[in-house]
Amino acid sequence: MLITGASRGIGAATARCFAARGWALQLLARDGSALAAMAGDLRSQGAVVHWAAVDLSEAAGVSAGVETLLAAGGPPGVLINNAGAGYTSPLAAMSLQDWQWLVQLNVTSVLQVTRTVLPGMRRAGGGLVINISSHAAHQAFPEWGGYGMTKAALAAFSRSLALEEASQDIRVTTVTLGAVNTPLWDTPTVHADLDRRAMLDPADVAHALLQLAEQPLRQRIENLTLLPAAGAL
Repeated sequence: MLITGASRGIGAATARCFAARGWALQLLARDGSALAAMAGDLRSQGAVVHWAAVDLSEAAGVSAGVETLLAAGGPPGVLINNAGAGYTSPLAAMSLQDWQWLVQLNVTSVLQVTRTVLPGMRRAGGGLVINISSHAAHQAFPEWGGYGMTKAALAAFSRSLALEEASQDIRVTTVTLGAVNTPLWDTPTVHADLDRRAMLDPADVAHALLQLAEQPLRQRIENLTLLPAAGAL
């Protein structure tokens, strides 16, 4: 299986969860040092791990980075498009450069990764693509307009991909998340004061993703929504 954004947060928790179940892993993220450390740890526990350091915000290098993973580990049966960035700003104050950066990372890179993986999935007889979206795709929040737009676009991408690839036995699931306690809240592009103790835990999200991946092939789950018990925050 291939996980983007695998060096921290939901991606790292998912890698550890799947490794514990015996899945072979292909991990992709920008931080090569963190990936190398994680791969070493998981390999010491018996996991098969391949990894590649790829900056998904730079369109030119995305496909080649994914091809490196495919050459090492073969076509994944499951692709989890988890990588992405948070961003807060009034839309009127958002620079065009920031807009384009956010769209590349949260939407365009998902297209790039997915279309690189699809040929191998088709040859293998099918697979599962899981795209990590957000409650902000459906509910507007002040200063989260740019972020919400990218997640709404991702949900639309998932619906179209599911229709186009159904004949190839490739299933597509959108996982819509409320606030999750990850390092996203510590990044310089996010300014929000929320109670992180009330958020979802990345490990809980990882276990939900594992359940999706282990569903019978005859069964399709198009959407899964996970919210904190306290609400969307």
